This record gives sequence, structure tokens and C-alpha cells, in this order.
Amino acid sequence: MKLVEARFVTSAADAKGIPADGVPHIALVGRSNVGKSTLINALSGSRIARTSAAPGKTRLANLYRLTVDGGAGGPGRWSVHFVDLPGYGYARGGAQSVAELREIAEAYFASARAPDAVARNFSSGHPGDPADPAATAAGARNFSSGDPADRGRYRIAGVLHLVDARHPALDADADAARWLDTLGVEHVLVATKLDKLSRGERVKNLKELERKLGKAALPVSAARGEGLDDLWTLIARLSRQ
Repeated sequence: MKLVEARFVTSAADAKGIPADGVPHIALVGRSNVGKSTLINALSGSRIARTSAAPGKTRLANLYRLTVDGGAGGPGRWSVHFVDLPGYGYARGGAQSVAELREIAEAYFASARAPDAVARNFSSGHPGDPADPAATAAGARNFSSGDPADRGRYRIAGVLHLVDARHPALDADADAARWLDTLGVEHVLVATKLDKLSRGERVKNLKELERKLGKAALPVSAARGEGLDDLWTLIARLSRQ
């Protein structure tokens, strides 16, 4: 597999800002500062995504287009959009900002599927809190612009649910996993920042992640390149099926 091109496409706060070009999407979901932008840079081999040590930096749906030759599925050139969604669990500006960022993520999925499915199933991001249908519906309206033609404008081929391997038992991650289970989109658990753990800690934490979230995680280290080949194989399978 050979990476041909990697580039930033756009930052979108509504569905009209999402390219309707037939290129499949791989959405990245995870807590703030889990390393979504860093992973995108590692997969692309360039600094196309802006990173920050401060959580809550991504406030829009940021899209990146990567074009590849070969990979899972056989020879041939293909493209994929990585969609970096705002992180859950933190936002600058307090509760109102948390709600606004949550609506962006909700509505991104709503525009590819039926908005009422998201309204029924999305949790507020606080353990035990029910969905807020009014806020969710408002977010879906804002993102889809209210035009039925905006729904289903793009295909989400899969979701990478990023979790920090150092913190395997966070309620916010479990809550997000339950939400993803309801969307009808294949989602894969990816454990980031593996390089910050000893060998023994890796084994222990990965087992705890599987116990807590109900599935095994693909361990990666963007800093050292560990697991990136396996992740690319997975992305190719999802995008080319």
C-alpha cells in the first residue's frame, strides 16, 4: 500500500460544508486530547491536522482526504475522508460549549442517517444522563440545514473510537461505546498512547479495556508507529467494501 496524497479539506459546522463527492468517511471519535489529530498526522505521514496539548481544541468537524494505492481489497487507487469530530468529556467555555460540541458530533451522524435515531440513542456524555431530544434535534437541524436532501449526503464507512490506553476504565468512554452501538455503523476500538505504558501495563490495561467496553482494542502508538500498518489494513477494508 502506498500513500499518494494527504490533505486538509475543510472544517464544517453544517452538512452543506461536508463534501458530497462519494468518498467514504472514517470518523474519529474520542475524548478530548485522546490523540485524534496526532493519529491522523501519523497515518498521513505529514502534519495536516493541527494538534494541541490543551483539550477541547477541535470545535468543528475537520475533514482530511487521503488517496492510496493498493491495500486490503487489492490493487487500485482509492480515497478516504478522515473526519475528526470534537472530543467528548471537555470543552472550553463550560456546559454550553459541551452541548454545542456534542451537537456537532450528533448531527454529523444524523446527516448520514435518520436524525431521530440519534435523538433516541445519544447520551449527553455524562454517565447516567439521558439524551436531550430537544438539543439533539436542534443540532441535527443546524447541521443538516433542515433540507431533507442533505440527509444521506455521505457514507460513513466506519468509526474509529479512540481511547487512551493509560485510562482504561473511564465512564465517558463506556458511554460513548454504548452510543456507537446504536448507530448501525461498524466501529473499532483503538487504544492510543501505547508508548507511554510499560509492557506489563499494556497487557493489564488492554484487558481492562476489553472488560469495560466489551471488545478488544487495536493498540497503537502514533509517536512510535506501532500498530499503524494494522490500522491502515482495517481502514482499507472498511473504505473499499
